[in-house]
Amino acid sequence: MKNRYIKTSAGMYLNYFMLGMINIIVASNMHNLSSKYHVSVEKISLLVSAIGIGKLVSLFFVGRISDKYGRKPVIVIGSFLEILFLIGIPITSSYTLAFIFAIVAGIANSLLDSGTYPALIEAFPKKSSSATVLVKAFVSIGATLLPFIISILVANHIFWGWSFFIWGILYLLCGIYLIFMPFPSANGGGESHEIQEESSSFKVEPKLWREGLAIILIGFTCTALFVVWQTWLPELGSKFIGLSQNNSVQLLSYFSIGALVSVLILAVILDKFVKPVTIMIIYPVIAFLSMLGLFSIKAYPVVLICTFILGLSTAGIFQLALSVMTQFFVKNKATTTSYVNIASSLAFIFVPMITSYLVGAVNITMTLVFDMVIAVISVLLAIFVLYRGRKVFK
Repeated sequence: MKNRYIKTSAGMYLNYFMLGMINIIVASNMHNLSSKYHVSVEKISLLVSAIGIGKLVSLFFVGRISDKYGRKPVIVIGSFLEILFLIGIPITSSYTLAFIFAIVAGIANSLLDSGTYPALIEAFPKKSSSATVLVKAFVSIGATLLPFIISILVANHIFWGWSFFIWGILYLLCGIYLIFMPFPSANGGGESHEIQEESSSFKVEPKLWREGLAIILIGFTCTALFVVWQTWLPELGSKFIGLSQNNSVQLLSYFSIGALVSVLILAVILDKFVKPVTIMIIYPVIAFLSMLGLFSIKAYPVVLICTFILGLSTAGIFQLALSVMTQFFVKNKATTTSYVNIASSLAFIFVPMITSYLVGAVNITMTLVFDMVIAVISVLLAIFVLYRGRKVFK
């Protein structure tokens, strides 16, 4: 029997395809925005921080709203709020207003996260891990395509603002589309009997301060693994490995390709052949070995292979952590997953600060050492979750 939420999921995935572009849209238009607002590029970079602030602050309450009022209104409102950012940023000449629009975008991101992940899990309970990992795939595709779209606009002398307007129009259409789509009821829709069976399959009740805390910490560590490379890979390439500036920047492409390949593989194998928590153990181990390879061997072909494997082994773990969290805590999915999102947001804020300090105090190799330690911690946490899972589930 065909799942009645297929069309609904298409709209949610389209949201994240566009969100992948929003994640890098400010960085991709730094100089245009600097000229528009008559401020330095450094101040434009603070708009990215404003998005993070908006997301982090709102995560403390949007999960409860999603659990109380349902997934549809939260997702639709999030879609419409993205429009304010995408239309407002290119139109306004005020940096202050742009900063407010960026905070609004962060709130919109939180609303989409708090509605979409639980909705997908409730709509596809038998394939919840694959459904959530596909979100990462659409984000990656969007982030990969935006630079090409901007290049086309530049080549044809089209106003750079259209790299915002196009997605604002699409978010409007997508929001309207989702209004008329069916959604599973919060905390028990979709194939609800599957959820009910799962909620009665505990030997003992899981505890948020025990199993939940471990998964929340994985939300931090898995994001830290990814952020370190996203932030420092070009610098590691040039200063530690000794590559040219051009080759160092190209490492990000190999990293991104690895990430995209990872989520596509996970979408196929999860729930059928392997459990999410198993991947949460294996991936950081692979990442650790790849970092060890980079640390030991600086030959360019080896560097490319290790960078690809790092992209592959650090992508998708966050989505798996969200899925595992909902397996342990069947009720109030949006609230419990919001805690994992908060940990992830904290990693985005604090990991660049920590690594920046380490690089300044010692040298660039400390980013590798830091991430290797994070990988070990991530493995230990995932092993604990696996152990507790065997104790908790029948």
